[in-house]
Amino acid sequence: MSNLTPDNDPLLQSPYPDDEIDLKELFMVLWGGKRLISAVTGLAAAISVAVALSLPNIYTASALLAPAESSGGGLSGLMKQYGGLASLAGVSLPGGEEGSRAQLGMQLMKSRAFIGDFVDRRNILPELMAVESWNASSGEIVFDPEFYDAASKTWVRNVEPPKSAKPSAQEAHKAFAEVLGVSQDKQTGYVTISIEHHSPAVAAQWVNWLIEDINTVVKAQDVDEATKSIEYLTQQIANTSLADLQAMFFELIQSQTETVMLAEVRPEYVFKTIDPAVVPEEKSKPSRALTCVLGTLLGGMLGIVIVLIRYYGRSESQA
Repeated sequence: MSNLTPDNDPLLQSPYPDDEIDLKELFMVLWGGKRLISAVTGLAAAISVAVALSLPNIYTASALLAPAESSGGGLSGLMKQYGGLASLAGVSLPGGEEGSRAQLGMQLMKSRAFIGDFVDRRNILPELMAVESWNASSGEIVFDPEFYDAASKTWVRNVEPPKSAKPSAQEAHKAFAEVLGVSQDKQTGYVTISIEHHSPAVAAQWVNWLIEDINTVVKAQDVDEATKSIEYLTQQIANTSLADLQAMFFELIQSQTETVMLAEVRPEYVFKTIDPAVVPEEKSKPSRALTCVLGTLLGGMLGIVIVLIRYYGRSESQA
């Protein structure tokens, strides 16, 4: 029986000898194209530096909040206690508190209706949609002249219908949602609100305004609901002669009156400020060093790809 070796048996030879990568050849190809690779890498580095320097600084202001303790649990307890009695008497009671005020406040803060009212009430549409840069020396905001004429306070942007020169509420909501951050720690329940802006002062001011306005909006909703509930319960007292039902209605009215009183005396109705927003001294982005490094690396990779494509393309054409 003869000894089979790769030299005398073609079956033992590699079926794909031509597909093996010759590292020495690859190195020589890259070494031969080092000037092209260096040129592409240098060009990419210069472009990345120019881009990094042209990017405006963005500042982030944030505040740490704690959900305010709810005092409306009395109403929910009374609803559970007297719900059966009211149903037997054919009386439909007004709904109790459902869900958390903090969760409601977080969702309202991101809603189109609230953001639209917030932008209009605080008159911040130019600072939201037309800022070009911020002058750190003077503290003034520089507006994009193609969007907004700061001297006449008019919108001059050129857009196609149905859009108008002045951004709509939908555009304002989209732009505001991009700079707004609302998150809640699942363990502690604390809520963090943040705003990104070219101006650090504007970012801090908007965060404080948001906290103030969301407390005011939710407070107004609860006061309006409690007032209507009191009116409803007062009517039910007049329409029934059962002493037990009347006692129940009086307790419900007392609970709703406590809600109104609490709303009037507590400014931080939904969120209590643990750590208020301050004017940030350092930018949050962009990372110019990272931009330059990534741009240079991508340039080097592009140069290598170009050299390899040129070499192997030329080899196939000559084959």
